[in-house]
Amino acid sequence: MCVGCRARAAKRELVRVTVGSDAHGRPVVVPDPQGTAPGRGAHLHPTTACYELAVRKKAFGRALRITGRAADKLDSAAVEHHVARLAPDTDDRPEGWSSSS
Repeated sequence: MCVGCRARAAKRELVRVTVGSDAHGRPVVVPDPQGTAPGRGAHLHPTTACYELAVRKKAFGRALRITGRAADKLDSAAVEHHVARLAPDTDDRPEGWSSSS
């Protein structure tokens, strides 16, 4: 299930993300396209629309079970760059997506 739009999709249609750390040891969301990183992961459609929804709803912190102040300051820029590289000119929402949810 995509953490952005909450639509179900096949695993191969989604990008796995997980928690890593930056140079200062703070938690960050990083893409895991091979799906081999250890630990808890979440999945996201590789579209800017789903990424923006996930950020706006603070879905990464909940899905990856990051709590407290760290969840509010969770950096997901690496995921944004990864998604932009996969779909640079598309803002397509997955089939069945509705803005009324």
